[in-house]
Amino acid sequence: MIQNDQKDGTMTSTSSDLPQSVEREDLLALVTDQRTNFLYTVADLTEEQARARTTVSELTLGGLVKHLAQVQRGWLDVVEGTAPAEVGWSDLDPDGNRLTETETLAGALDAFHAAAGEFDRTVREETDLNRTVTLPQYPWSPPEPVIWTVRHALMHVFREIAHHSGHADIVREALDGASTTARMAEAASRGE
Repeated sequence: MIQNDQKDGTMTSTSSDLPQSVEREDLLALVTDQRTNFLYTVADLTEEQARARTTVSELTLGGLVKHLAQVQRGWLDVVEGTAPAEVGWSDLDPDGNRLTETETLAGALDAFHAAAGEFDRTVREETDLNRTVTLPQYPWSPPEPVIWTVRHALMHVFREIAHHSGHADIVREALDGASTTARMAEAASRGE
């Protein structure tokens, strides 16, 4: 809906007026940009660095890659309606935020890229961002069912990636001083 601002006569538009195809591509562009920044942060790591804890937290860069692959995969399941209705404490992966001895950073990155591609493809194929989905019931969920739109699920994935990108940035800087911002600037200077 286009609105006339009474003060200065300028025209404004609300996001709900955008065709869903435009809105979908805008949202996916934001998610893609955040993923790219996250990948700058974890670029050029050794396996040892991917497993290193540099703060008092349990967070490692490899664990964050693995977690964000699982986040995207999990929300894909919610959007597709294939997520379990309930997830208890015993259903949660105790290694979900760290690389196990048999896992590699390369494998976690492959899973991250595969989940990202599948998630984006599903969102692009979604015919209605206003379609509602019921979230799984977790131990920390409220007692009543939580229902979101597909749009909300996509925004949540963006928030998760942005949130953990900040964690990764701190872990990486403490590890070897590498700066995500400097890597972003280098990529921009190359036209990437």
